[in-house]
Amino acid sequence: MAEPYRVTVIEESQVAPPPNSVPTTSLPLTFFDIPWLPWGPMQRLFFYQLPQPTNYFTQAILPTLKDSLSHTLQRFFPFAANLVYPPQTDKPHILYTEGNSVPFTVAEAAGDFNHLIANYPRDVRELHHFVAHLPPTHVSSDDTRLIPLMATQVTVFPNEGICIGITFRHAAADGRAFHHFMKSWASICRKGGDLTCLGSSPPFHDRAVIKDPNGLAHSFLKEMGNWASALEEDSDLINNIAEKVRATVVLCRAHIEGLKKWVKGQCTNKEDLEPLHLSTFVVTCALTWVCLIKSQHKGVSNFSDDNSKLCYFIFSADCRNRLKFPVPCAYFGNCIAPCFVGLEKREVVGETGIFEAVKAIGNKVGQLETEALRGAETWASGGKEMSEMGSTIVSVAGSPRLGVYDTDFGWGRPKKSEVVHIDVTGAFSLAECRDEDGGIEVGLALNRKNIGDFNAIWEQSLKLF
Repeated sequence: MAEPYRVTVIEESQVAPPPNSVPTTSLPLTFFDIPWLPWGPMQRLFFYQLPQPTNYFTQAILPTLKDSLSHTLQRFFPFAANLVYPPQTDKPHILYTEGNSVPFTVAEAAGDFNHLIANYPRDVRELHHFVAHLPPTHVSSDDTRLIPLMATQVTVFPNEGICIGITFRHAAADGRAFHHFMKSWASICRKGGDLTCLGSSPPFHDRAVIKDPNGLAHSFLKEMGNWASALEEDSDLINNIAEKVRATVVLCRAHIEGLKKWVKGQCTNKEDLEPLHLSTFVVTCALTWVCLIKSQHKGVSNFSDDNSKLCYFIFSADCRNRLKFPVPCAYFGNCIAPCFVGLEKREVVGETGIFEAVKAIGNKVGQLETEALRGAETWASGGKEMSEMGSTIVSVAGSPRLGVYDTDFGWGRPKKSEVVHIDVTGAFSLAECRDEDGGIEVGLALNRKNIGDFNAIWEQSLKLF
């Protein structure tokens, strides 16, 4: 580890919605939620510049931060609830009861704050000091499992800044719902606890808007079997990721526009050009996918032996405005479609690999506009089957449309935000660029031996545009 971070816990408490502000509420899981049940926790860090001593933070800022979280949980109560999994049933559900709360840890860290928020490669283990840890699953006397859904940790770097770390279960919410929660908490904190700042955008909790005429929810639960056994955190995780480093590469607006122009130039006829879906998301994912596959196999002597093997790219698409039944934009839960794109390895690493990747990802995005639920029956099993076939899989977490850097608690925009769980999943992350409108930040967690190869291939690719 480049530099040790000494972290001391100052306080451990629980934050709940205001007393008697939320009635006992049970929310069923929909077919959008269920495929995420076996997934490990989602982990997001927000770093803020705040050059104040620790005692100033604990006396002047912490009370407002906790009070505003309490009021936010009044609206976003599922995060304070438990995922309930009764024995011998196919109906796990989210249950909020009076007294449910979110663990809230306050810690102080000694170490280099600016090193943590840098873009250059750093040991991935450094960030794990600041990740909130979910409480363990509670098993009642009748074998019902109660699975906590969220935890928070605020770490103070004296006279430098703070880090807000959130860990949550994906089955409770997708990225859009989570960032709705974060921006609401930030707004309420910035306004001194005034809930009216939420205006006309409170979360929408009625799961009845999600129609399931084909019984997908029941089918997914049958396919996944004993999913609950996969939920406990890996206590040896810090050692399992020891050979990885974390870095951020920035794709500036000029490069994105150049990439789009270059892709158009690769089209040999009008038929190729017209259906192209050249969004910033598509071209950024295509470029990153190709660079990752090339870097993973650079220098492999028998590389050509498996050129016909499929490489898969997996992304999630927001379906709130893509379904035949209306779903409000503020719907709280999951409303995303896992999307699978496959190309032969020879296509990905060939001279026209970026163009082929743009076409494949763009075609899938275009299909979503009219057939968002096409292939939905494979959502719960698709990734597992690809892994069992030995396919190379790359996935992406986050989206530049989520507005990560708009999360202002009153101390200004975050200096950096990181998706920590990519250390384990192998995904890369996407966010809008903090310092340039129209740019993109790509977060990576790669083995030390691969990061240099990736950077070289990335820089070489940018010269095309």
